[in-house]
Amino acid sequence: MPISIRKVVISEFGDVSKVNVEQSSIDPPKPGEVQVAPIFSGFSGADINMRRGLYPMQKKAPLTPGYCLAGRARTDGTHIRVGDLVACITVYDAEAELINVPEKYLIRVPNGVSPEAATALVLDWATAYGMVERAKVTHGQRVFIHGVSGAVGYATMKLCQLRGAVVYGTASERNHQVLRDQGAIPFVYTNKDWIKTMQELGGVHAVFDALGGESWEESYSILPPCSGGKEQGLLVAYGQNQSALSDTDASGGAVKPVAKLLFKNAKLFSNRSTCFFYVTRDQASFVPTVNTLFGMVRDGKIDVVIKNIWDMEDIKTAHQSWASSSGLGSNLIRISKE
Repeated sequence: MPISIRKVVISEFGDVSKVNVEQSSIDPPKPGEVQVAPIFSGFSGADINMRRGLYPMQKKAPLTPGYCLAGRARTDGTHIRVGDLVACITVYDAEAELINVPEKYLIRVPNGVSPEAATALVLDWATAYGMVERAKVTHGQRVFIHGVSGAVGYATMKLCQLRGAVVYGTASERNHQVLRDQGAIPFVYTNKDWIKTMQELGGVHAVFDALGGESWEESYSILPPCSGGKEQGLLVAYGQNQSALSDTDASGGAVKPVAKLLFKNAKLFSNRSTCFFYVTRDQASFVPTVNTLFGMVRDGKIDVVIKNIWDMEDIKTAHQSWASSSGLGSNLIRISKE
């Protein structure tokens, strides 16, 4: 029989008035699925873009957002048992009291890793880890991160620092001191001083840029000079969150900017290259990455910092304040209390 639940619903695309908590129901899990009670759902630019109808290839409204979760299994699977703490990427539907998830996507969370940390690790940190691996960041390199105080930005900073890199980045000025305390060298994005400074240093070995559009062009310009330079530089683009952060129009879509970005790789004999990075739950590297991160938490190598936790009932506040809150780290929606 269907079970009564509450969940977040984006009724139609638009402003925060279109996102509400509603009463609904959920059917029993199908064969191969496990029913999970989320404790936390991740909250990111994907939620903002989905609410605005701008997320690439997204479902039509009405829909329930929630890209990832950590929660308790409520039914048995083949390997998952009732009560197991699990984490996964869902893309949709994690902002609900219950969700049916294909068991193959559930990753058991080990003892010593909290539900809060697991939620951040399964998407924010997994994305950061994959990007740092892709850029082959090594000791002594210079890296530049846009939105270094944000969820993925913070994780990327800490993983780069673990490898001995020097981290520069852009962030709101209200977060600069805490970033300096963390060993980063922050800049304000808007005055563009960071461009000249990085170029005068000879460029950076890797740029991680979640903004998109014009920012990707600027980030490309701070890679090592093309002429006479032996150092290689890589622009790792992801997210395309500029419109979500500034509440501007992004009706041009995501395909053209990414194509333009990747076309730069057609330049012969260039020491600059670009890539567009994203994480999916079907990637062969995904589960090993998450388990590696779980191990790093247990070993004390990384500390998963949470910036904000909003209750599901405060979902409008989460949408309104996502881009303006102070602090470092990941944002979560609390779905239930253990």
